[in-house]
Amino acid sequence: MKQLDKADGEALAAFDLIVDVRSPAEYAEDHVPGAVSLPVLTNEERAEVGTIYVQESRFRANRIGAAYVARNIARHLETALADTPPETKILVYCWRGGQRSNSMATILSRVGWRTAVLVGGYKTYRRRVREELYDRPRPLKPVLLDGNTGSGKTEVLAQLAARGLQVIDLEGLACHRGSLFGAMADPQPSQKLFESCLLQALERLDPALPVVIEAESSKVGDRMVPPALWQAMQTAPRIELVVPRAERARYLTEAYGDIIADAAALEEAFRRLPVYPAQKRLIEWRKWIAAGDYVPLAEALMELHYDPAYARGRRKHGVEPLAQVAIDRLDEAGLEAAAEAVAQSVSGFQRERPTR
Repeated sequence: MKQLDKADGEALAAFDLIVDVRSPAEYAEDHVPGAVSLPVLTNEERAEVGTIYVQESRFRANRIGAAYVARNIARHLETALADTPPETKILVYCWRGGQRSNSMATILSRVGWRTAVLVGGYKTYRRRVREELYDRPRPLKPVLLDGNTGSGKTEVLAQLAARGLQVIDLEGLACHRGSLFGAMADPQPSQKLFESCLLQALERLDPALPVVIEAESSKVGDRMVPPALWQAMQTAPRIELVVPRAERARYLTEAYGDIIADAAALEEAFRRLPVYPAQKRLIEWRKWIAAGDYVPLAEALMELHYDPAYARGRRKHGVEPLAQVAIDRLDEAGLEAAAEAVAQSVSGFQRERPTR
């Protein structure tokens, strides 16, 4: 059984399988990207053993914990690991690289797999994430994809990626579907897990080439963009998608049809607006909701709140767009044409500013 004393991308890539043996709750908060969860203690077992350790007896806690660990490892061998080839190189980690990871790694290596333990465990990995995102400057050539709410930025980003351009989808990493209805979508990952996914995305980039990032605030929902990346975004050139408000409203209500039918969630979204709507306006909005007529509601929210907020943000940063791409219709043809125009603008930017 070997030991790995670093958690950079190159070192981790040397393994075919990375096993996180911490509890499911610890794994859910954050984990090494690509790691599989094979806990040696469940959430309840870990809490029980910890309580016995503190309140009763260290020996009894170790005995009970060892029994749980043995049973759980046996179950993983019979299920998740049953078809794992013998030549598989496996890295195991727990919280600090202690008893949990060593117990699993010892048995895996005795079985015959080439197994290593991450020294310092998850804490070693997390320290590296913090250093890379917060302490070390990262060479980056960002180009922001701008546009008011409902302009199809996420879809254009996806098409740019399909064309081979470098992109970072911050909304996708943060599981937040945009400013208007994003908070009504699925729960966001923890800040730590967001940072893990972001670092993985950054490490895949060629720093000599531009990377297109959707123009965002310093927070995507409740997740904070690390300051170094946010500062680079503030001064980056922008390509702005320009779409009529009526078309954006139509597109938005179709794209978010799965979540805007929840009237209670819409009411909660209204309460999160910086300025709570007047009663007369709320009555009108509720009539639209009751009738399932969401397009005028989206238009009203854009006109009164989101479009002015975007305009204020642009005036604050004072960065003129590198190019503007007009889209009359956010259908398949319109989005493809927009992606092609954005790709050409990014290519032109790259030629104008060669890497030195």
